[in-house]
Amino acid sequence: MNAVERLNTTKLNSIIMVKFFKYLLATFAGGIVAAFMLFIILFGMLSAMAALGDKETKISENTILLLDLNGPIVDRVIEDPIGDAIASATGSPTAEGLNRLLKNIEKAKRDENISGIVLESGMVQAGYATIEEIRNALIDFKTSGKFIYSFAPIYSQKAYYLASVADKVYLNPSGMLELKGMYAERTFFKKTLEKVGVEVQVFKHGKFKSAVEPFLLEEMSDPSRLQTKVYLNSMWDHVKAGIAEARGLTPEKVSALADEMPMFRSDDMLMASGLIDGLKYKDELISELKELVGVDEGDDLEAVKSSKYAKVYVSNDKGFIKDKVAVIFAEGDIDGTSSDGIKSDKLSKTIRKARRDSSIKAIVFRVNSPGGSALGSEIIWREVQLAQETKPVIVSMGNYAASGGYYISCAAEKIIANPTTLTGSIGIFGMIPNAEELTDKLGISFDGVKTNEFADMPSLTRPFRKEEKELLQAYIVKGYDTFIGRCADGRETSKEAIDKIGQGRVWSGVNALDINLVDEIGGLNRAIELAKEAAGLEESRIVELPKAEDPFEQFMKELTGEARMFVGKSILGAEYKYIQTLENLKNGYQIQARIPYNLEIK
Repeated sequence: MNAVERLNTTKLNSIIMVKFFKYLLATFAGGIVAAFMLFIILFGMLSAMAALGDKETKISENTILLLDLNGPIVDRVIEDPIGDAIASATGSPTAEGLNRLLKNIEKAKRDENISGIVLESGMVQAGYATIEEIRNALIDFKTSGKFIYSFAPIYSQKAYYLASVADKVYLNPSGMLELKGMYAERTFFKKTLEKVGVEVQVFKHGKFKSAVEPFLLEEMSDPSRLQTKVYLNSMWDHVKAGIAEARGLTPEKVSALADEMPMFRSDDMLMASGLIDGLKYKDELISELKELVGVDEGDDLEAVKSSKYAKVYVSNDKGFIKDKVAVIFAEGDIDGTSSDGIKSDKLSKTIRKARRDSSIKAIVFRVNSPGGSALGSEIIWREVQLAQETKPVIVSMGNYAASGGYYISCAAEKIIANPTTLTGSIGIFGMIPNAEELTDKLGISFDGVKTNEFADMPSLTRPFRKEEKELLQAYIVKGYDTFIGRCADGRETSKEAIDKIGQGRVWSGVNALDINLVDEIGGLNRAIELAKEAAGLEESRIVELPKAEDPFEQFMKELTGEARMFVGKSILGAEYKYIQTLENLKNGYQIQARIPYNLEIK
């Protein structure tokens, strides 16, 4: 082949390649456009479904309210027909809201068309305090004379605690029931950090402030173990007593049964123990329910799920009520990296608007937070204090209201906690990593020029100098002094008194009542009652704040968060939560007021 032929061949190949990439890019672009158009069409269909979903639901006589609580339960769920439709199509569990559950249970108590409630909650995903509130609402429902049945193929211990209030607790003949006591576990990263050559430089105040321990130790310190033992036993004592009362047993008997690990025992043992009322298949349960409500065996049993029952209107015979009680929800880390956490600027604005709204006569501040940014906590505290000066503010604590979560609560007129709420943890800390050893291993060095003594502080590539340590520790001590001062003012006591029960120590709700960190044991409904009393209201209506997001915005936020979590979990599985912890360490505010990382109570 001569030079001309080679040149022609090269040109031909170039033309072919150009056309190939041209068509490839056109196809790729067309695919993107098609996918976008499909998304628009899908969103339009879902929006139409959402509009239809807003219509009032009608139910007939002898209907059963079905509470399927096998998915996650959050403090507040906002009606999201788009998300519900997608979850239904993909088979994913949708989150249920404590706010919706409490409303539905109270409404069902008054609804003549509701004959009773059936619980399907064997694998409930919620904290003990959340379960406590649902459980108390069910106990109140029973005063109507209507029945509650519970059925599950498997009961986790939390689920069984909830189910124990039912008139009948049934288990699948091949099912399992977990009752084993409580266990609190923490994960430690010290050796992992040593292997990669990262040192975590810690500054804290309070011997019980154990949030930093996972990065410094390989096991719990003695103070951390002591506080965990105290609040864990307090929680278990309460759960034992609740099961015992509901099932006609004694707390000692419940504890003895837990030691026998009934999950792996015979069916006869389960029946003889008094933990359940029978072993039934689903069809047998349905037949019993039909007989109970007077439905013929050949007819269908009418049932309505919680999400649909929320759209059922039941008159309260009170007409239009002008005066409002605002329930403001604060759930998640304070100024954390999570898109679903508490953003101090947004929450502060919400509280400020409620304070200025003359139709809102009282505020219930629902706090379910392990804490977070000390600065963010101070910003929110200020708005709570200003609101309290204008109208009654009652705090309702969820599963957690500790450290920063207690900080933002302490200015309220009254604080209501659940028995199993984890609260207190009054203290702050700072953590700044030093990756000098890691960069040395990688052969990376750093050099620079500064104009002033502390211009290069903080540095992630060298340890703190003596003067820098003293500065930062003094700042932590100052922050702690401010924290206990806020608590002392709010609780009408002295800094010295708060310091004795502070030092970062975590308390259960019951413990906190004994040491004047909270005023009463109760849930969200009780907090609303107290807010009405404090404002002198005989009747009022509830408004939930912040206002619900636009369904499309909410859908896109959830889609982004779910995609990120899906990728992480697909690669790392259950270990993904540890990466989240390290991510929070890297991206979170350096001065923190929060409880221990990854505290799991099983």
